[in-house]
Amino acid sequence: MHPFASYVLRSYYRATGWNEDNLYANLTRSSNAILDFSVPRGLHLSISKAPNGLFNTSYSMNAMPSLNGSVGYIFTSCNLDVKSSGSVRLKDMVERFKVYDQPRRPEGKGEEWLAGERVDTRDYLLYGRLYLPTGRLDALYSTRLSPTLQALVAAISDPRSTLSSEKRSRGDNVSNVMFSLQHDIGKWCSEYTYSAEDGMWGMRVLHNFGRLRNPTEPPEDLNSSPGTRPKRVDEEEATGGGLKGRVSAGAEFYISAKERSAGVSTGIRFTTLPDATPPSFQLPQPSSSPLAQSSRSPPSQPPTTITALFNPMMGHISAAYAARVSRDLSMCSRFDFNVYSYDSEWTMGAEWWMRRAASKHEDELEPSPIPPEQPSAPVPQAESVDIPSDIRGVVKARISTNNNVSLMWEGRLKQMLVSLGFVSDLSSRSKPIKAIGLELSYFSAG
Repeated sequence: MHPFASYVLRSYYRATGWNEDNLYANLTRSSNAILDFSVPRGLHLSISKAPNGLFNTSYSMNAMPSLNGSVGYIFTSCNLDVKSSGSVRLKDMVERFKVYDQPRRPEGKGEEWLAGERVDTRDYLLYGRLYLPTGRLDALYSTRLSPTLQALVAAISDPRSTLSSEKRSRGDNVSNVMFSLQHDIGKWCSEYTYSAEDGMWGMRVLHNFGRLRNPTEPPEDLNSSPGTRPKRVDEEEATGGGLKGRVSAGAEFYISAKERSAGVSTGIRFTTLPDATPPSFQLPQPSSSPLAQSSRSPPSQPPTTITALFNPMMGHISAAYAARVSRDLSMCSRFDFNVYSYDSEWTMGAEWWMRRAASKHEDELEPSPIPPEQPSAPVPQAESVDIPSDIRGVVKARISTNNNVSLMWEGRLKQMLVSLGFVSDLSSRSKPIKAIGLELSYFSAG
């Protein structure tokens, strides 16, 4: 389950029109949602409040295995539509498999003028969290410098960083400041980072192949036959079979002068077309618009994402295949291999969305009226027509060749979001259950 602060940050990106999915760091986001979900440890409670669209507060406490807590505050320059835990769309609070938006150039907000002077300001977000009793302080500042440029400053202040280097080498956190500059033009997205603690410079770049679609242009109908539209001069004959989609490729490079080390990795991703979900930063289209009409048709091929990563310096290769095999079931498989040590691991996982039985909401899933001369469209299976009250929860499971098994359920009970899961080690007879946890989250708005 996403923390309340992450939910507000995603709402801020959606309100300002920034596409966080078009980053190299999120290249494997679809497969990670199924295979790398985080199981709560112990008992975790969190209460949050959004008194208005600009200011948000959050309080959390870990009761087991040790008692600690934190207090967080978030302020934004733009009004955010933050829902309560009882009314928020459950799929917006869960990291899940989906085919992300087709990349497009971000659009900034319009200019505002008053008495001949421009009065609009840059959008920004301020976040801070204090952990007790350790006294650690986390901070984040994000602002839009231009429609295609975003800057972030993240900082950690930990009193334990004054310990000796021997104690810090055992895993204690240290104070640090990190600067990040993201430049997104749709087809290309680059990110430049600097970490002050270890003097590390980094650069990430992602390129999306193919033509970018205009936000108002309806997606291509893969079910249409070539004879229903004029053929271009440079168009090749269509071949049957296979998946149709788009390809993205990227790389990252980082170097640390203080540690005298460097690293590099490269990756590629294939996703099917048309997009399985509408653009995250677009409002629902009117039922008469071409984009809304096209979203009602069922996908002609299963939503699929295929990714591959390679780190030549570490010799690590990772390949993952994820697909939605039905409306409520998604499955993923990943193979990791090291060319130097010959160590390998095979991980499989699935997520299953639980729904209530058919009810009075069935009539809301019927397509809009269509003239008699046109064939009626079948009932869509796209997730864009999901009714919030129809989803009860999601069950996630994963198993790997290292004998680790994880199972987690996330859902809503009354007005509270709940996560319950455990991690098991099948090879250990003395301690088969490695971790078990329960997380309860409640937040209100207005």
